[in-house]
Amino acid sequence: MGMTAAEKILARASGFKETRAGAIVYPTPDFVTIHDGVVMGAKQELDALGIDRVFDPARVMMVTDHDVLYLNERAVARGAFNRTAARAWGITNFYDAGQGGHGHIFPMEQGIVSPGTFYFDNDRHCTNAGGIGALAIRVGTDMSRVLATGTTWTVVPESVKLTIKGRLRPGVYARDLGFRIARGLAGDGFFGVNIDYRVLEFAGDIEQFALAARVSLCSSPTEMRAIGVFFPPSAEILEYAGARARRPFAPVYSDSDAVYDAEIELDVSSLEPQVALPGGPHRAADLSTVAGTPVNHTFIGSCGSGMWDDLAEAAKILEGRHIAPGVRLIVAPGSEASTHRMRREGLLEIYQEAGAMMLPAGCGVCASGRAGLVHSGEVSISTAVANGAGRFGAKDAQLFLASPATVAASAVAGRITDPREMQPAAAPPP
Repeated sequence: MGMTAAEKILARASGFKETRAGAIVYPTPDFVTIHDGVVMGAKQELDALGIDRVFDPARVMMVTDHDVLYLNERAVARGAFNRTAARAWGITNFYDAGQGGHGHIFPMEQGIVSPGTFYFDNDRHCTNAGGIGALAIRVGTDMSRVLATGTTWTVVPESVKLTIKGRLRPGVYARDLGFRIARGLAGDGFFGVNIDYRVLEFAGDIEQFALAARVSLCSSPTEMRAIGVFFPPSAEILEYAGARARRPFAPVYSDSDAVYDAEIELDVSSLEPQVALPGGPHRAADLSTVAGTPVNHTFIGSCGSGMWDDLAEAAKILEGRHIAPGVRLIVAPGSEASTHRMRREGLLEIYQEAGAMMLPAGCGVCASGRAGLVHSGEVSISTAVANGAGRFGAKDAQLFLASPATVAASAVAGRITDPREMQPAAAPPP
C-alpha cells in the first residue's frame, strides 16, 4: 500500500521510511516560521520557564507582515519587542517590516520553501506552501514548545483527493475556482466530504495552474479547517524552484496506490466568475447574482492573491482607466520583490495613474483591519482571504471576496462587475 504526499513528507521529517494517517509523530521541520503578532506571547512563555534560547536560531524565521506600518502604539511596541527578541535569540532570518513581505508568499519566491519542504508555522494560511509542493502545519499556541524543542506531537493527517476536470474559460480565474471549492467543502457541502484536519490534494487537469494560481487555490481550504493543501509539482514549478532554492530539495508525489479518506471530482469547464458573499469564502455565488452592487472600498493583495501574476492581471484592466468617484482602491503586494518588479515593469505607474493607494508588502487590509478600514454601511470587494463581519473595521459593512480581475473591474465601474466586460483598454493613438 502506497503513501500520500503528506504521509511521505511527514515520514521523511520524522526519520521513518513510511508512516500512515492517524499515526502520532514528532517531525523535525526544515525550519519554523513565527509571524510578528505572536512573538511576544511565545517569548514571554519561554521566559517564564527560564528558557532563553530557541532550538536552532538558524532554523527559525521571524516575519513582520501583519503590522507593517505601525499604526498605533501597540504595534510600535510590538515591533520593538520583536527586534529585541530576534537579537536575544540570535535569529538571523528576521524579515522585519519592509524586508520580505508576506510570510506565506516571499519564502517561495526566495527559495526558502521548495518542493518537499516541511515546516511549522503559527498561522493557518501556511497552507499556501502546498502551491509549490511543500507541506506546512499550523501549530498555533504550541509555537513556544516548538521554538524550545524544535518539534511537537503531530497526528499524520488523512488526505482528500480532488481531481480537476477541464480548463477554466477566459475571464475565469483560480480564485473563482477556490470559492467554488470552498462552497463544496463547507458551504452547501456538495462534495459530501469532511475536510477537518485533512490535506486537500489536487490532481487531474492542474497543469493549467502556474504557481500564483496554485497558491490562490491553497488559501481558501484552510478557512474550511483543512490542515494542509498540496499540489504535485509540475515541470514548470520544479524549474521555478530550482532557479531559487537555497538548498537541495526532493519533490514528493503520492503513490499511485495511496489511500485517501475520500476522492472527489470537479468539472471546471463551465465555471462562471464567482464572488464570496459576506460571511465567509464558502458563501460562493455566481458574480451575476450580485452584479451592479455599488462598492466603496476595494483591495488587491493578501496571501490569497498577492503574487506577481495576480497584480499583473488586475493591471491589465486598470491600464488606461481610473477608479470610479467615491471608490477607494488599496493595493498591497505580497513581497518586496514584487513591489520592485512593479516599479521596473511599469505596474506601479498603472496603479497610481488609476488612482490606487499602495501599501508596503505584507497582509495589507486583510490583517484584521490594521490599514484601509471600512466605515459603517460601506461595501467592500477584495481579494482578502476572509470576510467575516468586522474584519475590515465596521461590523455592519458588507465584505465581498473576488478575483483580482473582478476587484479591478469593480473599482473602475464603482459596482460589482464581471471582468469579462472590461477588456484591456485600447492604447491611445500616437
